[in-house]
Amino acid sequence: MTPPLLDTSALAGIDFTSRPTARKPITVALGRLERGVLRLERVEEHAGFDSFSAWLQTPGPWLGAFDFPFGLPRELVQTLGWPTQWPALMQHYAQLSREQIRATFSAFCNARPVGKKFAHRACDVPAGSSPSMKWVNPPVAYMLHAGVPLLMAAGVHLPGLHAGDVSRVALEGYPGLLARELLGPRSYKSDDRAKQTPERLIARKDLVEALEQGRSRLGLRLRLSHAQRDALVADASGDRLDAVLCLVQAAWSSAQPAWGLPAEIDPVEGWIATAPFAHR
Repeated sequence: MTPPLLDTSALAGIDFTSRPTARKPITVALGRLERGVLRLERVEEHAGFDSFSAWLQTPGPWLGAFDFPFGLPRELVQTLGWPTQWPALMQHYAQLSREQIRATFSAFCNARPVGKKFAHRACDVPAGSSPSMKWVNPPVAYMLHAGVPLLMAAGVHLPGLHAGDVSRVALEGYPGLLARELLGPRSYKSDDRAKQTPERLIARKDLVEALEQGRSRLGLRLRLSHAQRDALVADASGDRLDAVLCLVQAAWSSAQPAWGLPAEIDPVEGWIATAPFAHR
């Protein structure tokens, strides 16, 4: 069993996009955990993969929770006859174009009955996440396609999937898991300006307040400056807040034996940090 990181270790939460631009960058929230209080140090933005890849090379120890899937449903992989060893599977997947991914996954879904179109990972139901083979709304299949090769090239450690530099640990995060726990079904963000409503603004305020008070089952309180709080609430896209939600997941995981992951993880599918699982 791998020991948890020390309190002095750097923590990161990453809101990822498969097409980063200056207008829609990869957003990284950085912080440290001190006696059960998570202090947000700063938020960085990367408008391209080059600068983000350079950030991944930051010397450890650090642990980050990344908002994109690290694996594919085993049922999908076996049906397609793709490699069932994770490194070979990811290398195969990375060689496909987005058009090939969409056509392949669409054909898979079209051959299945209504209500069971998509294959799911074991972590999807407890996390409430979209299937990692989904190519629209949200296009997480493309995020996996863009993000995992960057992690592999950087040589970071992916517990349960791929051995790397154990001082730089990457976990799969999912901000929606923590947001729903605190807000229920209320929406707090939208990239569509027409949908950036006062109701979503209020939801962001409520979400930030809940994080500061430590009202989630993770039991961590978030410490923010006034300027940081205002910036999180003002970002109607929710990118900064999603990065902070992933940061909270990283902080909780850093204090758990084996990063709080199940003892047995499907080495094709992976697992979402902080998603509930049955203890054996």
